[in-house]
Amino acid sequence: MIKGLVACGSGIATSTVAQQAVKKILADAGFEAEISKGNLTEIPQRQNSVDIIFTTSNYNQPTKVPCIKVFGLISGIGKDKIKEEIIAACKEIEKNK
Repeated sequence: MIKGLVACGSGIATSTVAQQAVKKILADAGFEAEISKGNLTEIPQRQNSVDIIFTTSNYNQPTKVPCIKVFGLISGIGKDKIKEEIIAACKEIEKNK
């Protein structure tokens, strides 16, 4: 099971849309996943309980787990590339578990 966090500025609007998109991508790719949402300020304390972080805006702090910017899932710009990046990262996570 992949545990992920989708974070945006407030943890309400764009993270909800991105959370649903990430869940669909992972389900379509055959991953069992639990994706929660929150805001960017929660990343430092929540990164210890997830395998991967998805952000809807820039997050320039180091993280202990992979961090992928997924705003393109909302805007549609670069959506296919982001989808491929998510799937590749999750395959790597599962391989290393």
